Amino acid sequence: MGRGDLSDEEWARLEPHLPKSVGRGGRWKNHRTVINGILFRQRTGIPWRDLPTRFGKWKTCHDRHRRWSADGTWERILRSVQADADAEGRIDWSVVSVDSTVCRAHQHAAGARRRLTLIPGRRRHPARHRPDEALGRSRGGLTTKIHLASEGGRRPLAILITPGQWDDAPQLIPVLDRIRVPRPAGGHPRTRPDYLCGDKAYSSRRNRHYLRRRQIRHTIPERRDQRANRQRRGSRGGRPSGFDRARYARRNEVERTVNALKGFRAVATRYDKRGYVFQGTVTLAAIRLWVR
Repeated sequence: MGRGDLSDEEWARLEPHLPKSVGRGGRWKNHRTVINGILFRQRTGIPWRDLPTRFGKWKTCHDRHRRWSADGTWERILRSVQADADAEGRIDWSVVSVDSTVCRAHQHAAGARRRLTLIPGRRRHPARHRPDEALGRSRGGLTTKIHLASEGGRRPLAILITPGQWDDAPQLIPVLDRIRVPRPAGGHPRTRPDYLCGDKAYSSRRNRHYLRRRQIRHTIPERRDQRANRQRRGSRGGRPSGFDRARYARRNEVERTVNALKGFRAVATRYDKRGYVFQGTVTLAAIRLWVR
């Protein structure tokens, strides 16, 4: 086992959730070697062609990662390992925090064609094939933003990527809608945390109405302009939002989750041209955090 490879304990948690067949009677081979190769590339950020030969052919690792990113296999694996953790009581639902982080895009990540190339035999998945490729321009150049919801154990529950210049507030609802932790015993998956924390970037009437409708208690600071507008309207402005200082202090957990994700160099800097491939890259990094 090389440095950064999956340990026997991690592999025991991950192996039951990997796909067995490739279609038409074929079977996947060398799952552990290939996944270790993909993780090596994510940890170091090297080009695919520079993968060490101990992981086999570099194209095998590249193609499997791209294919599993396109058909949603990585996300299905993530939900499966989350379900195992929830069954063992390892998910802290008491306080879930949301936040975002900006990743610089390498020059090799730019220039993807607008026409999407789909994998033969696989239907298009709208959540992973974005026409804008989740790249945005700012003063620093091309950027991508990762929005995530993190549980109390500092592991991601849901991930969404957007262009770097997109605001945080409109992405709160899409991120929370992606929280779906299956229940091994059956029934509807768990989608609602006990409590939600977010910074003032998520403060909006639409978000607060959504959280109240779903009966999710929350602590989101009110922005100064929103508070002034509410006070100016008098009784029609409604009551001030509550603020739990002790629970808000736990918002550092999502920031530490971001730091853990950016420990993977291929996440801290985007090298993937396609948005759905980068979504798979971030999802695999989240899987690694869950199986540790």
